[in-house]
Amino acid sequence: MRKLLRLCPVLLAVALLFGAGPAFAGKRVALVIANSAYQHAPSLTNPVNDGSVMARTLKEAGFDIVDSRHDLTAQETRRVLREFADRTRDADIAVVYYAGHGLEVEGSNYLIPVDAKLERDTDVFDEALSLDRVLVAVEPAKQLRLVILDACRDNPFGKTMKRTIASRGVGRGLAQVEPTSSNTLIAYSAKAGFTAQDGDGANSPFTVALSKHLTRPGLDVRRAFGFVRDDVLKSTGNKQEPFVYGSLGGEDVPLVPVKVTAGAAAAPAPNPQADIRRDYELALQVGNRPAWEAFLAQHPDGFYASLAKLQLEKIGAEQAHAAATEKAKQAEAERDRLAALGAQKDTQAKAAADAEAAEQIQLAAQKAKEQAQQQAAAAEQQRVNLAAAAPSAAPASTAGPAGTNVASLTPAIAPADLSRSVQTELGRVGCFSGAADGNWTTSAQRSLSQFNRYAGTKLDVKVASTDALDTVKSKQSRVCPLVCEHGFKTDGDKCTKIVCRDGYALNDDNECEKQRAAKPATAKPATAKRDDGDERPARQRRQAGGEAAGAAGGFGGAAGIAAAAGASRRSSGGQLFCNNSGCRAVNRGCHLEYRGGGGPGNDGNAEVCN
Repeated sequence: MRKLLRLCPVLLAVALLFGAGPAFAGKRVALVIANSAYQHAPSLTNPVNDGSVMARTLKEAGFDIVDSRHDLTAQETRRVLREFADRTRDADIAVVYYAGHGLEVEGSNYLIPVDAKLERDTDVFDEALSLDRVLVAVEPAKQLRLVILDACRDNPFGKTMKRTIASRGVGRGLAQVEPTSSNTLIAYSAKAGFTAQDGDGANSPFTVALSKHLTRPGLDVRRAFGFVRDDVLKSTGNKQEPFVYGSLGGEDVPLVPVKVTAGAAAAPAPNPQADIRRDYELALQVGNRPAWEAFLAQHPDGFYASLAKLQLEKIGAEQAHAAATEKAKQAEAERDRLAALGAQKDTQAKAAADAEAAEQIQLAAQKAKEQAQQQAAAAEQQRVNLAAAAPSAAPASTAGPAGTNVASLTPAIAPADLSRSVQTELGRVGCFSGAADGNWTTSAQRSLSQFNRYAGTKLDVKVASTDALDTVKSKQSRVCPLVCEHGFKTDGDKCTKIVCRDGYALNDDNECEKQRAAKPATAKPATAKRDDGDERPARQRRQAGGEAAGAAGGFGGAAGIAAAAGASRRSSGGQLFCNNSGCRAVNRGCHLEYRGGGGPGNDGNAEVCN
């Protein structure tokens, strides 16, 4: 009993420590689905990037299971939801995050897989996944069921699909929904009936705000979405308002509870530099002017403020270059127009001078932009190196801009190395086939232009920048289509030789075509042989006939010889027997034999019969 009494103060202290703040969460599971590469609609730029950010955020928050998938077909989505439902059976918190296209038909919401065609409004029932199917997957969770939909984009399917019934409505964004299960929240990136923005950076404003607030330890999930709403409204100029549907009880439900250990005497003092660094990295992900201005408004001094100012200078230089380029094009077009109209010489001269001045301004802006990009890249690399060397330490110079000369830092990435890195990444995503030699030639520029075309980006192709490197790196799979030579076909990420089956041959269109059977050689008609069996040429036969006629002239004349010759062809093979009495055909079955001599009174030939 005395031992038990001595232990009471210890047990009471432990109970107080563990009773302070929200209770520990049990098993937490999450599913992240991001669809960008749509097969029958324009691809989306940000969903895969957003999915990567959310998966990393949830893993760093200590979730037991984070299943991250991207570019799923309808069949794959159903299988993944089935598997996730099994994992939620013993979970306390289940979270599903979806980024991609969504569609509302007659008040019901659907998630669009990458292989959906949706030619008619009724196709959505067969080829898409209803929101109810997702809610079924999280239903077994005991404490919190959370579905987050960054799918309120302006959907291309709703504009092109045919209506089978005129009264069937297909709305913009997603429809309002009220969960029927308790402890269930459904968060939209934009209020029902409105569309969301992808933003100017690599991630949507909604996902950037989620990664900042959703997993803050001890923060109730409803308050977290309130902070997300405020950030998105601010970053979009009040054009996009996230909204949450559903309700929870009176107790706080944080995704990441505050962990209190029995041996901790006092909570460590917060590190303000770590918070500034986190805000800086979020602004870097957004990457536009409003994000950096908001960061500087909150953190106007110090090391990270100087870095943010360099990023703002880079954006300003890029915008000035774009404006100078446009002005130079307009001045050149005006000069050409006046020349074509045959305007006065002084007018043409002034237009030519304006065009030349605009071109000089453009070149100066190009140089300033490249310099600003290199300085920002060097400073950012320096920050990364400092963080890697001492992750928990503050940068050496945090007193203010006067004590930090970021622009004079030694560049960690030389321009040639940056160009080489961009070329390598372009080759990885199938847009560049040359050697990564660090020379930013016209071939490399065309490759980056091709990347812009298929990735839906607007990167400056004239220079290899860190923005281009980061954007290309964010793509996890091939972007540019594979082009194979004649005789080969695409097979995944490689070209394979086309082999045609027997009787087929490859045509000019790279297709196997059935070969036509060769025509048999036509036999020449047999030449009839003469009955006389004489194989001598006709000219020789004519000459022989003339001689015979001459020889027989003294024995009966040419007429008699000709008549006898006609008879001989019919009777005895064409031989004639001539003597003083005249000429006659040799009898059938007989032939002439030469006995010598010849002449008047002496027959040279004798008729011999078998």
